[in-house]
Amino acid sequence: MLELDERDRAMLGGDLGAGVALAMRVVSRTANVMDARKLIDVSSAHIDGCLYHGVASLDFVERFVADGTKVSIPTTLNVGSLDLIHPELFHGDAALGNAAKRLMEAHLELGCEPSFTCAPYQLEHRPKVGEQIAWAESNAIVFANSVLGARTNRYGDFLDLAAAITGRAPYAGLHVTGNRAARIVFEAPDFSAMHGRDIWFAALGFLVGKEAGTTVPVIAGLPGDTTEDELKALGAAAASSGAVALFHAVGITPEAPTLDAALQGAPPERSVRVVMDDLRAVRRMLNSGNAGDALIAVALGTPHFSVAEFMALHTLLAQFDAPLQCDFYVNTSRFILWQLEESGIAKTLEAKGIQIVVDTCTYITPVMRNMSGLVMTNSGKWAHYAPANIGVSVAYGSMRECVRSAIAGKVLFDE
Repeated sequence: MLELDERDRAMLGGDLGAGVALAMRVVSRTANVMDARKLIDVSSAHIDGCLYHGVASLDFVERFVADGTKVSIPTTLNVGSLDLIHPELFHGDAALGNAAKRLMEAHLELGCEPSFTCAPYQLEHRPKVGEQIAWAESNAIVFANSVLGARTNRYGDFLDLAAAITGRAPYAGLHVTGNRAARIVFEAPDFSAMHGRDIWFAALGFLVGKEAGTTVPVIAGLPGDTTEDELKALGAAAASSGAVALFHAVGITPEAPTLDAALQGAPPERSVRVVMDDLRAVRRMLNSGNAGDALIAVALGTPHFSVAEFMALHTLLAQFDAPLQCDFYVNTSRFILWQLEESGIAKTLEAKGIQIVVDTCTYITPVMRNMSGLVMTNSGKWAHYAPANIGVSVAYGSMRECVRSAIAGKVLFDE
């Protein structure tokens, strides 16, 4: 039976307002469903519900706004349906756009930060190892758990906001140490010296997610110099193809200094040996483009591009130094854009024809000028979702291949 402390009972009883009482009902009833015996404090929240999916999502938030409710902990926002800094990029229905804008603004009235990014871990302040948080957005969840070593369950729309308002979450799932033990071991192939290794991390993640489902996996054999951006690509793909909310990488992620540590001393339920042919098969599955096929666009930044990724893109564009022959979009956060503007890189990229998109993502909303044809990306997540979401076909390649192809106006593969 769920045990509530004095403050929990005060919130539930309406002592702190009707909005807080509603949020507490959501949290406590969810805890009962999860068989949690108590609630815990969470230090931050990340809200996925600011992406417009219909009138119910707006009605839910407006109820809190009308009551004057505010979030009680630092709360960041996931992408919305609009780029509020570049509103002219939205090519969808005007009524839908207005509702989506109102939903984003309503969350700000609750005291949330105007981050509008799927990568809150790239912001100035991010949670530390062992810190209990309540984050939504699949790639943000898996990154926080895996790479940062913070602790969050997969919080969805409404529950994420309820946790932000109350500052409380059910003590269950991945908040609990024992539930964070790996149960499946993946032995990765050595692709450290291969061309375009960014796509191999995403391909591996896609395979891991498909095999693991909701089970916590541990990956052995990743390159020792694996970067956060590569882990970001791996985790985002694993969360897209399965329901992975936490993975361990031996010798790389904080809870896996050794394989035994990741397994918490228990034997694995099974082991999977991955070879390069497996990853090539994933690449073929995600790829609908053939060498020489005409491109309408390149779309990068799913999850949102980091400064390091922009620097890599800047280097590639300088290396090939030729005009782009198709549209080129890169999704990122306002926080990263401000840094690019300060350094002058944003202006350089825009002069080369790069359209930087913030607050949203090109695979979930009508931002691209042309959405009929073949788009190239290096993102496993973008390749997985875009065909159904916006109706384009996808060519899947490395960042280097994407740049070369954009300059040629047609698909070019290094292999």
